[in-house]
Amino acid sequence: MKNILKKILIEPLVIISRDKAGLVGFIVLLFILLLSFIGPYFVKLDTEVKLDKIYQFPSREHILGTDNQGRDIFSQIVNGGKDVIIVAFLAGLISTLIAVSLGSLSAYAGGLTDTVIMFITEIILTIPQFPLLAVLAAFVRLTNPTMLAFIIGFLGWPALARAIRSQVLSIKERDYIEAARVLDLGRIHIIFSEILPNMLSYIVISLIMAMTGAVYSQVGLIILGLVPFYGHNWGLMIQLAWTRGAIFYKGSIFYILSPIIAIALFQWSAVTFTRSLEGIFNPRLRAGE
Repeated sequence: MKNILKKILIEPLVIISRDKAGLVGFIVLLFILLLSFIGPYFVKLDTEVKLDKIYQFPSREHILGTDNQGRDIFSQIVNGGKDVIIVAFLAGLISTLIAVSLGSLSAYAGGLTDTVIMFITEIILTIPQFPLLAVLAAFVRLTNPTMLAFIIGFLGWPALARAIRSQVLSIKERDYIEAARVLDLGRIHIIFSEILPNMLSYIVISLIMAMTGAVYSQVGLIILGLVPFYGHNWGLMIQLAWTRGAIFYKGSIFYILSPIIAIALFQWSAVTFTRSLEGIFNPRLRAGE
């Protein structure tokens, strides 16, 4: 039990600590995740309108001040991250799964399969993603965050698929892959058991990068009013600040900047954390070499 705990928890933390930037990114990311998923159990969303407290500056009572209806901004930040992160994760996961499946199949199979998959990939890449996403969001009934995540993820795979294809083309020429072919282990087994495990760090990093792109996409759609309002999230805070004229009030600076900074910190910490992932998935680095 101790060896398992050391391998899956202690060693990765030691490797992360070697990269100071990666360590800071990990700490900030962990803080944001805890704040977004556990924080709402301790900090309830302030929904009470208090007209005598509109646009108050930060104080002991209101850490980040109040919004245009006198509601506590900090409680909105705490309760507004969960939906954004869940949609980002689902969208990133969907796009990564599609990209890994099609990219690896295209490279390994070759021939007509490769031609068809790359043809479809190139077509989608020529279409500006966000305008297409905006059009789809306007015509498709987005009744829940899962549907939004599916649309974002479905449009986000082509660039990664090309990168995965290049990686697989290089790996499939190695000796152990040739040995697997000679043993007739089967295409699916070779791809998912022999090739992809050697790309795990790249795939995980790509997943995190896809998540950051998904955050921008969903927040952009919410700000443009193309997504029905659901629950409460950082994107909706920016949208409401814009539509209700918060930019014209000097005291609204904390209302406007708070969700923007929260999104920026999440993006920065996620990207910075990826610097440590190569070491975690590299056996030689895990051994301290």
